[in-house]
Formats: sequence, structure tokens, C-alpha cells
Amino acid sequence: MPEQTWKTAITKVEPNKIIIRGYPINELMGKVNFGQMVYLLFKGELPSQGEGDMIEAILTSSVDHGVTPPSVLSALTVASTGAPLNAAVAAGTLAISKFHGGAIEDCMHILQETKALIDEQNLTIYGAAEKIVVTYKEKKKKLSGYGHRIHTNDPRTDKLFQLAAKYGVHGNFIDIAIAIENKLSDITGRKLPLNVDGAIAAVLCEMEFDPLLANAFFMIARLPGLVAHIIEEKTRQKPMRKIDPSQYEYDGPGERALPEHFE
Repeated sequence: MPEQTWKTAITKVEPNKIIIRGYPINELMGKVNFGQMVYLLFKGELPSQGEGDMIEAILTSSVDHGVTPPSVLSALTVASTGAPLNAAVAAGTLAISKFHGGAIEDCMHILQETKALIDEQNLTIYGAAEKIVVTYKEKKKKLSGYGHRIHTNDPRTDKLFQLAAKYGVHGNFIDIAIAIENKLSDITGRKLPLNVDGAIAAVLCEMEFDPLLANAFFMIARLPGLVAHIIEEKTRQKPMRKIDPSQYEYDGPGERALPEHFE
């Protein structure tokens, strides 16, 4: 007796034809960029131009953050043993979890919780933000998406919000994220800036993505950076070395302006 048929609504593959969410892939090629394809796969429909450009910006914002994040250190350690590229990439990806990359999902829940207070209790944005900050402080719970171990003003946050306004994605969730940042400073007396994870969380909420997808955006974004570090490890370093994340020295190009065709 044959097994029961199961369903998928993502991709249909036939001889000489590949259809993704109803669109032939050869017709998408050259017309739809990677960010738009991610949106199509996750949501089932093509995004507006602005939404697609916003996804591109999100992926660029998290493409790499140096050699010290756990995902990179894990990948470098495995690469140093002589493991193949896929094993080192897998090691790096497996290190992306609750405390590394997971802040996006947690912050999305915080922003949605704040929005629910506004809607259900008829609070202002700042009133709801204050209530969230006080509640989390009393419960000694971390407000994910705020504060950074290096940056006192994450340069990626402002840029993402500028682009969100440009692409028509700015709305209540970005305002809520900023309000929480301000109230967090007022109540705690500490400057805990909205970091890139919090900014991404706000934008994803604006675009009505499920928080279950939050980590996916971080993993997709970080993959090229992981590959670059793994290849550098294999080609520049000795095998089986002791990797001390505090002892590295950057020797790449100095800061430079974008070429004219990127402006």
C-alpha cells in the first residue's frame, strides 16, 4: 500500500521546469534580487520594491561582525582542525542560538507585547514602553535588542530606520522600539542603545513576519561572513592553533569611500 501523499506549497519541480511559489525560476532570475526571493519563500508572495530593498538592507547589516562572535570562533576552531568548509559553516551556524542572534526573536516578542498594551489598555506609546521597562526590571528580565558590548551607538540601527522610512516600512513598531530605548535610559539611568538586533526586530514586526523566522534572517545574513573567515583561516593560519579572540590584529584595507556606481 503506498504511503499517504503529503503536501508542499513552496516549490514544484518537473522536467525542465522549476516553479517557486508559482513563479518559474528562470523568469525570476535577473529580475528578482536575493532579498526579494527570501521574502517570496517566507511569505508566499513577491514583496513591493521597498520591502525587497529592506530585506536586502537587513541581510547586509548583519553579514559580519568580526572574529569575536561565538559563531565565527566556532567556525574558525573547526576549520583549524582541517574540517571541510561545510563542517566549519555548520559549526558556526549551530552557535547561533538564544544568546547569539536570538535577540531578534526575543525583541520581536517584546515589541508585540508593548503594541498589545497600547491596543488593549489604550496606552500611549511612551506609557506602554514605560510599563514594559518597569515590568522587565522588576522581574529582572533582560530587554533583548538593547545595549551592545562594543557600540554605544550602533551605526546600523539609525541606517536601518532611515531606510525603513525611505522604503515605506516605518510604522508603530519602530516608534515603540525607540520609545523603549528612551524609557530604559530614563528608568535605569544607563545608556542602553537600541542595537542592530532590536532594529531588525522592529522592521520585521513592521513587515508582519512571524518571530519564528527571526533567527533565519540572522543565519542567512551571517553565512557569507562565516565563509570568508573560514577560508582565511584555512589559507592564512597554521592548523590546530590556539585561537585567542583578544589577540587578533586587523591588517585589511583602511576605511574607503564607495565607488561612484554604488552611490
